[in-house]
Amino acid sequence: MHIIVVGCGRVGSELAMELSEEGHSVVVIDKNRDNLRRLTHFHGKTIVGSGFDRDVLFQAEATTADALAAVTSGDNTNILCARIARDHYSIKNVVARIYDPARADIYMKLGIPTVATSLWTTQQVKRWMLPSDDAIEWTDTGNTMHLVERIVPDALAGKPITNFNIGENVRLVGLIRGGQGRVNVEGLFAQEDDILEFLVTNDGLRQLHDLLATATS
Repeated sequence: MHIIVVGCGRVGSELAMELSEEGHSVVVIDKNRDNLRRLTHFHGKTIVGSGFDRDVLFQAEATTADALAAVTSGDNTNILCARIARDHYSIKNVVARIYDPARADIYMKLGIPTVATSLWTTQQVKRWMLPSDDAIEWTDTGNTMHLVERIVPDALAGKPITNFNIGENVRLVGLIRGGQGRVNVEGLFAQEDDILEFLVTNDGLRQLHDLLATATS
């Protein structure tokens, strides 16, 4: 995937290096050239400039980007970058870092996934940018049961939540919608950007991956 990271602070640099190591094409944008020195073992491209400057985004090949993370130190900058990426460049997977949690609901209503600073981790942003990520949140001591989070693929939005249960191996135990978690999911239909919480066996982990991969292919 071709991914743009706007902001090269601690989070941005960590995210960019991890994505680069995984083989993705990564471009990092930051207004401060010195910040780009944080990048070590990085195989992508760096650009000095603003993440909402059209010339900079042209250099970053935004028209072919699959995902963008806006992780500068300013909420307004991050939201502006995210909205331009989504609305003008049709980048499908966009996420913005937010320092003021009170603003998060507003931005979610605009269709921009946000993560508050206090909750931010590299894995969380990757979950939005790479919906097919196979990360495991928790595993029992016997390595037979796992808790995983997955984002609803667009193709499965509107389907009954019960469609995500697979035999005895995959059980949907909750979801996060609009920043609010709930465990009573009976009768619900999946929506875009829902985060689904599953308990799965080892076989179920593979079955869930196949289900979501088929929907995104």
